[in-house]
Amino acid sequence: MREDLLHFIWRHNKLPTNQLCTTDEEPVLVKSAGVQNRHSGPDFFNASVAIDGQLWAGNVEMHLKSSDWYAHHHENDTNYDNVILHVVWEDDVVVFRRDGSKIPTLEIRNFIPKELLAKYTALMEHSRTGFINCEKDFGGVDPFLLESWLHRLYMERLEHKSELIFELLNKTKNNWEAVLFTLLAKNFGSKVNGQFFLDRATELDFAMVRKTGQDLHQLESLLLGHFGLLNEPDCTDGYYLQLVKEYHYLSNKFELPRSMSKPEYFGLRPPNFPTIRVSQLAHLYHHEIQLFSKCMETSSLKELYDLFDVEAGPYWDTHFTFGKLSRKSTKKLSRKFIDLLVVNTLIPLKFCHAKYQGQEVDEGLVGLLSEVGKEDNSVIANFDGLGHKTKNAFESQAKLELYNNYCSKNKCLQCVVGTHLLNRNT
Repeated sequence: MREDLLHFIWRHNKLPTNQLCTTDEEPVLVKSAGVQNRHSGPDFFNASVAIDGQLWAGNVEMHLKSSDWYAHHHENDTNYDNVILHVVWEDDVVVFRRDGSKIPTLEIRNFIPKELLAKYTALMEHSRTGFINCEKDFGGVDPFLLESWLHRLYMERLEHKSELIFELLNKTKNNWEAVLFTLLAKNFGSKVNGQFFLDRATELDFAMVRKTGQDLHQLESLLLGHFGLLNEPDCTDGYYLQLVKEYHYLSNKFELPRSMSKPEYFGLRPPNFPTIRVSQLAHLYHHEIQLFSKCMETSSLKELYDLFDVEAGPYWDTHFTFGKLSRKSTKKLSRKFIDLLVVNTLIPLKFCHAKYQGQEVDEGLVGLLSEVGKEDNSVIANFDGLGHKTKNAFESQAKLELYNNYCSKNKCLQCVVGTHLLNRNT
């Protein structure tokens, strides 16, 4: 038994209204369940409940056991002074407010419809063996209901991604160009080196990128050195030594913080090696130093493909790492990689910039994301196996949010699909 079932029952009026009474045998009639509060404080605000003929307006708190009131120290919290009813699964202790007045308690374990409890138990027990709890019924969910829910989920995902962006904006004193550079560095680092690249980019004053941007050799030296890729004391490669010399000059001139650690190569395909990605990043900023402004102006996927149509330097045509020759190939940003930048950096940044300026979020963002192909991973493959095939990145991003923050955490009763299934025929 979980508290979220109590919330669901209360929110959806699943209790037999003519039979309810408190533990003191006072009749209870719920006029209004109130508004659910998912933050700190009582579980439902502004409820309206008649107790023994007296109408009360206030808040409702819910627990599995009455004694949880004291376990959570509500007796000392002013936020709970206006609780008019304590709804519990099991009443095991009398509960009082701070002023010593007794709080009416409604024990609901004997009032819950057996069919509802059986459906809930079956749903939650399935989590032990399946991909998601509702996988047997997911394919039969109304497409319109699912589409609406996916839209809300994607907005939630954007809000979550906004946290890092606004944190970076604060650190850079509202320098959007610097924020974009830092986020791109994180994404160019991929899952393996993303956090390392993010940390290093945060430590680099973006003014240094601007100052060296017109000189490609300086910029590439700066970034390769700053991201820990010029720490090969035994390397005698001529190009490597040129970069080291230039980086030492820059780091001494600008008193740059040097990296003593290195990014990882293990688990990466050669085109994703950090040497290649940093060179591509250097070439991108050499061509477009005002990149943020250009990104904000673009409104189509094709424009973004053109904007990010860059490749690593000529040295990397025959190398993946310093001093080791490889078969010649141009190291260009692929469409698939640019898609990842659009999904993980550019659209969240457009979203945050609109919020920062007090503008409504443009539905064009969803349209732009819908142009991008769906992500290829096990979560999306499993969802596709249940029906409602994923058509694009908008849907795959929403389903990732659904899986990560609802399905995998058993928050079925906070999910539109879960509440719909539990509401059917009960």
